[in-house]
Amino acid sequence: MERKIYNPIQKDTVTFLKTAADTHGEYTLVEVELADGGGVGLHYHKTYSEAFECMEGEVQVKLDKTIHALAPGQSATAWPGTHHLFRNRSGKPCKFKVELRPASRGFEQSLQIGYGLASDGLCKPNGFPKDKLALAWLFDISESNLPGWMSLFEFILRKQAKKARQKGIDKQLLEKYVKF
Repeated sequence: MERKIYNPIQKDTVTFLKTAADTHGEYTLVEVELADGGGVGLHYHKTYSEAFECMEGEVQVKLDKTIHALAPGQSATAWPGTHHLFRNRSGKPCKFKVELRPASRGFEQSLQIGYGLASDGLCKPNGFPKDKLALAWLFDISESNLPGWMSLFEFILRKQAKKARQKGIDKQLLEKYVKF
C-alpha cells in the first residue's frame, strides 16, 4: 500500500517512508513535497527531535532565531525544546525528508487526519480544522507546543483535547482517516 497523503489547501504531499511500527518506535521518516508559500509555523516538541534534509529545491528551516536555507544535501536538526519552523519561499516546489527520533505515532496520525479533513473540505482556508475540538486534539497528539506568549493558548487547547476524547471525536477521526 502506498503511504502518500495530499493536502489540497497547502498543496503539499507527504510520503511515509518509515513509520513507528516499521522501526519499532526508533524513528519516523517522511518525505515532504512542499509547494511555494507552504510550511509550518513556529513550534517545538519536548519528546522528539526533527531532522530536515533537503532533496530538491530550497527549504528554509528556522532553529530558534537562525534561518537556514537548505539546498540539496544540506540538513538541520531541531532538537527537543528547540523552537522551529519550516517553509518554502523559493518560488517553486521543494522536496525534503523529515526524521523524528524517537518515532511519534501521534505525529503520523495527526498528518493523516489533518490531510484527510482538508481533502473532505473540513478545514478553513488557513488549513486548520473547522472543528475546534478536532484541532485541539490533533495539536495534542502531535506533541506540538507553542513558544513564548502563544503558550498561553496551550492550556485551552489541552482542555479542548480532553473534551474531544470525552466526546469520542478522537476515535471517529482515527477510524475514518488513519490508514497505516
